[in-house]
Parts: sequence; C-alpha cells; structure tokens
Amino acid sequence: MSDWKPKLIASDMDGTLLHWDDTVSAATVAELERWRADGVPVVLATGRPPRWMTRIREVLRHGTAVCCNGAVLLDLQEFEILDEDPLEPEVLQEVTGELRRQQPDTWFAVEYGLEFRHEPVYQPRWDVNAPGVSVASLEELVAAPVAKLLARHEHLPRDEFVALVETVVDGRATVTNSSSDALAEISALGVTKATGLAKVAAQHGVGPEDVVVFGDMPNDIAAFDWVREAGGRAVAMAHAHPDLLAAATDVTGTNEDDGVAAFLASL
Repeated sequence: MSDWKPKLIASDMDGTLLHWDDTVSAATVAELERWRADGVPVVLATGRPPRWMTRIREVLRHGTAVCCNGAVLLDLQEFEILDEDPLEPEVLQEVTGELRRQQPDTWFAVEYGLEFRHEPVYQPRWDVNAPGVSVASLEELVAAPVAKLLARHEHLPRDEFVALVETVVDGRATVTNSSSDALAEISALGVTKATGLAKVAAQHGVGPEDVVVFGDMPNDIAAFDWVREAGGRAVAMAHAHPDLLAAATDVTGTNEDDGVAAFLASL
C-alpha cells in the first residue's frame, strides 16, 4: 500500500485532530488544505453536536461534518443541518425508564438541532451557560425525537457503566462512548460514524476502500471497521483506546504531535 492515496479524508476531532486545549495547529490546517486543493474532501466525524462546531468553522470553513456520532450531517460553510437520523420518543422512554430503575443515579441529557437539554441533577462538563442549553425534566427530554441521548453516572467506572447501558438498551439503539467519564452516548439503531461517513462519501462518489479515517476512542470503531474491511486505512492515534487500536490498520503520533498531519504527509 506504499503508493495508496485517499480520495476522502475523515477525522475525529477531540483527542485526534485537536490538541488538548481545543485548538488545531497551523501545520495540520496547512496539510489538510494541501489535500483539499488537490481535490480530496476533508470530513470531520465527531461525537460533538452541531453547536460545538462554531470554532472549528473558523479554521476549516468548507465541507460536511458528521456530528453526534453519525446522527447529524452539518454543512460547515452555511452552518445548516443537512440530514438527521433521530432517536424516537418510544425508545427514549423505554431506555431511560429501565436505566433509571436498574441504576437510579443515572442522569440524562439530549442533543437535538442546535440545542442541549439536561436534567437538573445532570452535571454538564462544558457550555453550562451557553445559548441553547436548558434544564428540563426527564419527561420533557424524552417527549420528542433527539439526535443523541446522553446517560451519565458520577460514580461507576466508565467501562462498567457503558456495559450496563448496552445491556439495558438490548439492541434497541446504538451505544458508544468517547469520554474518560462514565458517559454513554446513545443514537438511533444502526446510526454510527460509519453510516454518516458513508452518506458523505457516496455524495462524492467515493467508496470506503479509498477513505482514510483517524480516531482515538470507541465511537470510532464502526468507521474503522467500515474502511478496513474494504481496504481503506483506519489510523489510530498513539494514545487511542485499546479497543480502537485493535481495529486499526495503522497507528500515528498523538494529537499533541499532530499525528493526523504527519500520517497524511507520509502519503
């Protein structure tokens, strides 16, 4: 594969493209722009909701972003939602009710559109007082379709809690995580970064065999499997979660070492 070159570049943001201070280096921007000038689309594939994409827009002004782990496609230039695969109220109500019964100290929040709503006891880590953030009861949270349901536990270990959520969900939705906290991210059944990226790639006439995808956490596994099984490149950061490293075709440097740019430059 020494002469292999991608026809589409897809990258996670947090822990991958971005440094830990939430910035992207000038070297990485320059490398991405070099590929884009050569006709290769650059697609962000992130667990972040659209409302967390405003700062990256100032750096990468074009293209489509796959947000909320595949549930939302966002036009970065126009800042418009192009497509959404929501989690329906019936599933929301069943899952939250059963999780609350099995683990009463589980607290919930939801992402939809450009808004974030959370229970009074839920402790958001960022943007607590930002526009679009509001407090609501669980009944209000699950009354309408959402892009992503968040379930958080403040005391259980991450992997133990995510495993519990997967057991409770029992195939009714897609469960993943991208945090060091006990935070489970729940999307509609079958919705992953892979499904979102497949839509964008198809729009460009590109198959998974011609895609390189970068990531660092379990919510990137579906996208890694999608490209690896077709002959594309699935590149894990050096510090990536062990489960993602096991799904990778390649490993690059850390996000602080601009591992994405270094790997692309090597091609």
